[in-house]
Amino acid sequence: MSKIDELVFTPKQQETITFPFRGVTLEVNEGTPRSGKTTADIFKMAYIYSISEDQNHLVAAFNQEQAFRLFMDGDGFGLMHIFGNLAEMKHDEHGDHLLIHSPNGPKKIYYKGGGKVNSVGAITGMSLGTVTFLEINLLHKDFIEECFRRTFAAKNRFHLAELNPPAPNHPVLEIFSNYEKSGRYKWRHWTAKDNPALSEERKQEIYNEVKHSSYLLQRDWYGKRVLPKGIIYETFDMQKNQIPKLEGHPIEMVFFGDGGQQDATVCECYVITEHASDGHYKYKFNQVASYYHSGRDTGEVKAGSTYAVEIKQFIQWCMKEYEIPVNEPVFIDPACRWLREELEKVGVDTAGADNNAHDVTGKAQGIEVGIERMQSLLSERRYLLVEQLNDQYDNYGWLQEMGMYVRDENSGKPVDKNNHAMDTSRYATNYFYRNYEDI
Repeated sequence: MSKIDELVFTPKQQETITFPFRGVTLEVNEGTPRSGKTTADIFKMAYIYSISEDQNHLVAAFNQEQAFRLFMDGDGFGLMHIFGNLAEMKHDEHGDHLLIHSPNGPKKIYYKGGGKVNSVGAITGMSLGTVTFLEINLLHKDFIEECFRRTFAAKNRFHLAELNPPAPNHPVLEIFSNYEKSGRYKWRHWTAKDNPALSEERKQEIYNEVKHSSYLLQRDWYGKRVLPKGIIYETFDMQKNQIPKLEGHPIEMVFFGDGGQQDATVCECYVITEHASDGHYKYKFNQVASYYHSGRDTGEVKAGSTYAVEIKQFIQWCMKEYEIPVNEPVFIDPACRWLREELEKVGVDTAGADNNAHDVTGKAQGIEVGIERMQSLLSERRYLLVEQLNDQYDNYGWLQEMGMYVRDENSGKPVDKNNHAMDTSRYATNYFYRNYEDI
């Protein structure tokens, strides 16, 4: 018996799946992570695909890997499992897709990434019947707008969006507002209580993870739109701290990492660039690529030796891609001895990263010194994320952690959860400060 055969829907999921899509241009499911909305969306769209008069459809996420993982596979509940031997993975001039053999003809469900500046190029010239936006708040505005244009000629035009609650001033809400005014809009709210797959014990675990921050509690438990409060790197700006390609004269490439089993295992690649300014030189810190794997998020816990091999492959890819002098060794969290040992076994030289253990600057001590340094680099727009076209090594995991890295409102200290990418970036920032800030 498959996982689908055992699936029982909640009333909210049933209402979502069966709600009429004709007469609706945009339907939005907004709510907390792990609330069951994605599963309902998959089954809703599976029904629509099977009866639609349009052949081509699109599922979009931040990157193609996410689109496949969330909707095609869906942890055993995705489209490829629903349709079984009535569907097959294919590729044509428009890209990778699931070909479904439906009663009224073949349907092509393309899955693509839409989170980058150049993402719009992947759908230019396509004619679509429906578009499903996963985590629409992370998609590029130009891509979203182009998707709506790609469906203008559809016989059964429909758009489905899902997202975790954004800040009240997020640009995507303007798009929602435009369709709400048209009268062809449906909005639905979700919380963890709407997910039949979560046991009471698991719900309590989620609550315990977010209760230390009123911001996370309101957003990730109650599913409310709240302004960021207590986010440690609130100086980060999605537009100003991201650039489409590397700028300036590259000086060196350097790697930093941290390891976990349930928490993420991370390796980040940075390029330091030199820029002439008023007769002097200034330096910028560019995060060009990231290896990121979370056992908790993917449900797959890898062996330490596997992480080492994959990180070595990541490092080799970066060296070939950018051809910039590399600083060896790779700097790893000093507390993560197992990752250093595994990397050494596969021929990767390592050293302990600077984790601020002995730092004191003014009133700041320990990791607060590194945090202040990174806050400064972000606000000065000298810590930059460079858009990575290779979905396997893009900044998705880093961006997810950025929005969850907060302080415990009782102790004032950073919450020590879901923070391995943030820790790794702090180690990297310390390196930059010690080697380039006083030049």
